[in-house]
Amino acid sequence: MREMKENTITVIGGGLAGSEAAWQAATRGATVRLYEMRPASGTPVHRTGNLAELVCSNSFKSLDPLNAHGLLKTEMDRFGSLILNCARETRVPAGAALAVDRDTFPETVTRELEAHPNITVIREEVQEIPDDGIVILAVGPLVSAAMAEAIARFTGQDHLYFYDAIAPVIETDSINREIVFAASRYDKGDGKDYLNCPMNSEEYDRFLLALLAGEKAELHDVDKTPFFEGCLPIEVMASRGRDTIRFGMMKPVGLTDPRTGRWPHAVVQLRQDNIAAEHYSMVGFQTRLKWPAQKEVFRLIPGLEKASFVRLGQIHRNCYINSPTVLLPTLQARSRATLLFAGQISGVEGYTESTAGGLVAGINAARIAAGLTPVVLPEETMIGSLLRYITSADPKGYQPTNSAFGLLPPAPAGVRKKADRKRARSERALKALDGWLAETGP
Repeated sequence: MREMKENTITVIGGGLAGSEAAWQAATRGATVRLYEMRPASGTPVHRTGNLAELVCSNSFKSLDPLNAHGLLKTEMDRFGSLILNCARETRVPAGAALAVDRDTFPETVTRELEAHPNITVIREEVQEIPDDGIVILAVGPLVSAAMAEAIARFTGQDHLYFYDAIAPVIETDSINREIVFAASRYDKGDGKDYLNCPMNSEEYDRFLLALLAGEKAELHDVDKTPFFEGCLPIEVMASRGRDTIRFGMMKPVGLTDPRTGRWPHAVVQLRQDNIAAEHYSMVGFQTRLKWPAQKEVFRLIPGLEKASFVRLGQIHRNCYINSPTVLLPTLQARSRATLLFAGQISGVEGYTESTAGGLVAGINAARIAAGLTPVVLPEETMIGSLLRYITSADPKGYQPTNSAFGLLPPAPAGVRKKADRKRARSERALKALDGWLAETGP
């Protein structure tokens, strides 16, 4: 690794969090060295050397500020988020959600970062935490073995980890459009942003039996390594009861089959995966089924009888630290003020949450470089409440968390309806953030 200048910020990891952290620090005048080990050193699931490459879903979830994910994005927009700007530039139809072209999105992020005069992108694996200088560790959940060991040594404990899964992607031309219909739930977005594979009761039961019986990939240390509840393989959810997935990712509400004029018994939704609409991903169908079993089981879905898979689902290990024992709400390490953690390694879950952590880490790293005090966002904001939670939750059995309205302080007294409580907390969050920005500066 190259010798660092005293006030140079070193960002290790070029995923969503690392890319956002580098951008936020550089736009505040800091000199940034952004290290990314790919393409020289790959991972089990990445395909390219592009920065901010997505390996799971291509969706950043809702844009609605009355949704927790939407509020988080609205707050991040106040800071000029690179990731959100690039996501909008490469957006594909997804109803009320922000989904991106899987290829052009990381290409756009890479181009922007490489063009910034304050950022040097270095394609080199970093195997140790630098002993000096300002460092942001945004190595992501697929951290290399050497860096994982270095983090474990620094934290003084075994690093934590859980298994995660990704969903298959299908070639559009192999989808049977005589059965599959275009529609968004309750006609949100453009009204036809998803492709929907309808099932009647018999088709659903046949699919469910095959799903549960399908051969699954073996996991090492499975007894002590849990799945993350927010991203369970579909067969794990299906094992919890006949209707679990029918009330989950396969719920048919708000989707009328034009052939029958009624809601189906169950629906498999397909979300556009690239701008050219050549590929569609199976929404919520992350899985640990072996590849031959995936082809056999998923081709039982009406309309996918001849499905050609661009990518099949797979299982992989995600790593994260026990952040309540390691981090301050500024994302600084408790035992070293010049070392910050960001992204999923810091104990958050989700694309937008990881990016938000990178945003705050980048801002605070730049403030440290400028001799300023790192900041903590107001607890009324989604960003502030999320970072407070991951750094103050019960460390026993800690698992990463998504953004949620439950992390925010309660709604004002007297607000009874659920929608009104969300609106009140959303409005309060943005008012608090705007006041904080006016006083502190972006």
